[in-house]
Amino acid sequence: MYLIIPVALVVLLLLSAIRILNEYERGVIFTLGRYTATRGPGLIIVIPIVQQMRKMDLRTIVLDVPTQDVISRDNVSVKVNAVVYFRIVDPASAVIQVANPFEATSQLAQTTLRSVLGQHELDEMLSQRDKLNVDIQQILDHATDAWGIKVANVEIKHVDLDETMIRAMAKQAEAERTRRAKIIHAEGEKQAAAMLVEAARALGADSRAMQLRYLQTLSDIANERTTTLVFPLPLDLIKPLLDRE
Repeated sequence: MYLIIPVALVVLLLLSAIRILNEYERGVIFTLGRYTATRGPGLIIVIPIVQQMRKMDLRTIVLDVPTQDVISRDNVSVKVNAVVYFRIVDPASAVIQVANPFEATSQLAQTTLRSVLGQHELDEMLSQRDKLNVDIQQILDHATDAWGIKVANVEIKHVDLDETMIRAMAKQAEAERTRRAKIIHAEGEKQAAAMLVEAARALGADSRAMQLRYLQTLSDIANERTTTLVFPLPLDLIKPLLDRE
C-alpha cells in the first residue's frame, strides 16, 4: 500500500515529461529559466520542474487589421482596412523578444497602415494599391524580423469614402468625360477644315475641275423633288466664254 503512492507519483512525473508536437509545432525549452533549445516535431522529453516548454505554431497566420481612419496627403479622410499574412520562423525569438507576437504584429500593422497611406494622395490609394501593399509589407517584415516573424503578404481590402467625397468624384469624372468629348469634337472639326482647304486647293488648281464640280452640283439639285430650282452661276465659270467673244 505504501509503495503504490510513490509509484503513482513517478508514473505521473514520467507522463508529464512526455510531450508530442505536431509537424507544424515547435517547443521552446527553458531550463531553470534559461533558454536551452528549440525542439520538435515529434516526441520530446521535458524534465518536470527543472524545464519548461512554450509551444509555438509555425503555420501562416491571417491577421485582419481593423478599419483605420486615414487622412491622405491631399487632406481627404478615408477608412481603410487590410489583411496581413505572417508566420513565425524563429520560435525562440518569438518567445524571448516579444511578450505577445500576435498582438504586437497587429498593433504594428495598424500604425504602419496609417503612416504609409497618409503619405499618399487619394488617387494613389485607389490606383496604386499593389505598390502600397508591397511598401507596407516591406516595412512590417523589417520591423518584425527581430521577433522571429516573417510577414509574407499585405493586402488592402477596402478604401471607403464618405458620401460627399463620392459625389464630388462623380462630378469630377463627369466633367472629365465632357472635356474629352469636346476635345474629340474639336479635333474632328480641325481635321475636316484641313481636308476642305486641301480640296479647295485641288479644285482651284484647274478651272475645268471647278466646272465639273459645278455641273455635278447642278445634277444633284435637279434630282431633288422641288418646284423651284435656283441655278447659281459663278462668274469665274462663264468668264472663259466671255473672253472668246
